Amino acid sequence: MTSHAQHTRRAVVTGAFALAAGSALSLLPAGRARAAASAAAAGPEIVSCAGWGARAASESVVVLSNRPERIIVHHTATLNVTDYSQQRAFALARAIQTYHMDAQGWIDTGQHFTVSRGAYVMEGRHDSLAELRTGRRQVRAAHCVGQNNVSIGIENEGTYMTEEPPAAQFAKLADLCAYICDQYGLPASEIYGHRDFNSTSCPGDRLYAQLPALRKQVAARLGTSLTEPASDPFQHLIDEAAAHALSPYPEYVPERLLLR
Repeated sequence: MTSHAQHTRRAVVTGAFALAAGSALSLLPAGRARAAASAAAAGPEIVSCAGWGARAASESVVVLSNRPERIIVHHTATLNVTDYSQQRAFALARAIQTYHMDAQGWIDTGQHFTVSRGAYVMEGRHDSLAELRTGRRQVRAAHCVGQNNVSIGIENEGTYMTEEPPAAQFAKLADLCAYICDQYGLPASEIYGHRDFNSTSCPGDRLYAQLPALRKQVAARLGTSLTEPASDPFQHLIDEAAAHALSPYPEYVPERLLLR
């Protein structure tokens, strides 16, 4: 996960203002709202750990009794490849797990889910998909310092500092976020970028700038209006960003691992 851009209190507040700017989505007509909510409830196809060939976790994955409070969006900071195949997507998932377990010493993949540039959605940490489907608990992850017990982490293949993600990938990210929100009872306003909480450039300047649009699309899929929480939308982001230590690990997967 790239870390060359230093995150400041000003950047946190900027991110919070971006949330506020995206809050003016009106209610959909009743018929369209019901159709949108039905689509969100169905969710996108998600390939399980077994489906992409994951290794077993090095120790038991912890399932927490609480539901998540938010979604955090990441980018993998890997190449913006034009290979959109399922084979590439599965190789990416295996490479991420290898890097997280062997280089960073984690028990398993750090994030809950991954969206490839070819718009394939894959389970990251074991048991994340099963718990999402029940909508009652979440798996403890390792994707964002200070947020691993209260958030769902989604990695998006690519580096989005100067480029935007492919349209199909972004649409699938919105589908996944809508499903997560629907399952866990989260509002679309509770979608953030990694840089909102840790000192990192993740999920890239261009993808981060798309988060207001992502929230709007998710709200539309849920058939709801996009409203901000009743609490101060700025201060809690500032407090959380200032309170937590920075992650010592970059959001980056060596390309050589994809050749295995």
